[in-house]
Amino acid sequence: MHKLTIKQMADGLRAKTFSSRELTTHFLGRIEAHDARLNSFITVTADRALAAADAADARLAAGDAGPLTGIPLAQKDIFCTDGVRTSCASKMLDRFIAPYDATVVRKLHVEGGAVMLGKCNMDEFAMGSSNETSWYGPVHNPWDLERVPGGSSGGSVAAVAAGLAPAATATDTGGSIRQPAALTGLTGIKPTYGRVSRYGMIAFASSLDQAGVVAHTAEDAATVLHAMAGFDPLDSTSLDREVDDYSAGLGESIKGLRIGLPSEYFAEGLDPAVRSSIEVAIKQFEALGATVKEISLPNSPLSVPTYYVVAPAEASSNLARFDGARYGHRAEGVKTLEEMYKRSRGEGFGAEVQRRIMIGTYVLSHGYYDAYYLKAQKVRRLIYDDFRRAFEDVDVVLGPTTPAPAFKLGDKSEDPVAMYLNDIYTIAANLAGLPAMSVPCGLVDGLPVGMQLIGNFFEEGRLLNVAHQYQQATEWHLQSPAGFA
Repeated sequence: MHKLTIKQMADGLRAKTFSSRELTTHFLGRIEAHDARLNSFITVTADRALAAADAADARLAAGDAGPLTGIPLAQKDIFCTDGVRTSCASKMLDRFIAPYDATVVRKLHVEGGAVMLGKCNMDEFAMGSSNETSWYGPVHNPWDLERVPGGSSGGSVAAVAAGLAPAATATDTGGSIRQPAALTGLTGIKPTYGRVSRYGMIAFASSLDQAGVVAHTAEDAATVLHAMAGFDPLDSTSLDREVDDYSAGLGESIKGLRIGLPSEYFAEGLDPAVRSSIEVAIKQFEALGATVKEISLPNSPLSVPTYYVVAPAEASSNLARFDGARYGHRAEGVKTLEEMYKRSRGEGFGAEVQRRIMIGTYVLSHGYYDAYYLKAQKVRRLIYDDFRRAFEDVDVVLGPTTPAPAFKLGDKSEDPVAMYLNDIYTIAANLAGLPAMSVPCGLVDGLPVGMQLIGNFFEEGRLLNVAHQYQQATEWHLQSPAGFA
């Protein structure tokens, strides 16, 4: 059953080929059998899942079912879930039981009838590109257990790639959906900033964070994203704009599509084998009737340094509330208020989170605000202007998602700059607020390679259509890691 697409599962439920309880039991069994090797789940909600599956079967029998009713899904452990631990993979929130559902959770499970299998592992507070900063231990890539799955949504992608869930939610602040999707052979989409509600999603960098989905196919991603998206009055950055029917446009021809290839994305630093895979994919798009032209995003080399001023600045502000008094872990045996603050934050946060809080506090401090934070915001505008000009000539921007395939656990954990450069192609879309996705397009030494597609604002439907047409002509999205068949 784990080889079926979400649409095939929905059709099977309606035809009574199997029930949601049988489907859910199958995935819970795979989690029990395989997750000890992956560490992709922090919390498995088996009893709750089976109860939800029974409720879904009742809705299906009553003819009151939506596209996701009875479909098992996994949630990244950054979304608040009523009555279930929401840890953000941090000791700081290890004992936090959320008293309400995030809007994404409400839409998918309470309203849509999808079954929650559990909460997926991730980098602590979504800060990382390898899923090695989790308080609950690193996640392993199912394609090679000695390698990272990417981050910060490493648990979500490992679970889906290994067939422990058909799809999972994820979040993307600088590439945390697209980079891990690329490293595990999945399709992952980050929508336009404001397209999906951030209410109940624990904040890292509020002007960059956006929720999305990872799945095997663009068709599955379209179904889940459509259920997640929409205006939410509880999120002040949510956009009041009608959501397109992403699935309805998947069958449209891409003949005449104009694809832009940024010269900066194919420059020094890109693995030659990854480049070859992307070039083969470009030829496939030309065979489907698309035209390609070279473009320039001249300020894209500034995206990593800009991001590592803006994001830590916002993180230092957002995480100030976790002090042992208002929220989060409280140190034991303290004698003064100051000691409680220092020890609670020192014990509750891991090294990477502490590093980013200190960077952010520094760039926001008196005397350095103008020199760093304000200047970074100006460069962010230049990066946005690059894309604005590009979309006057092309419909989508195409390039690699990552410079190289998955690296080994521990290879970059002692060199933060080397780790940060793994997101060099993905960060610009977050700074500009644009939708972007990663689509599997090859294997290098047995490891998946991802191709990134970036669209103009609110053109998630076009991106999904382009990806779907590519997947109708290729089979890279059908590959699965040995040992998890």
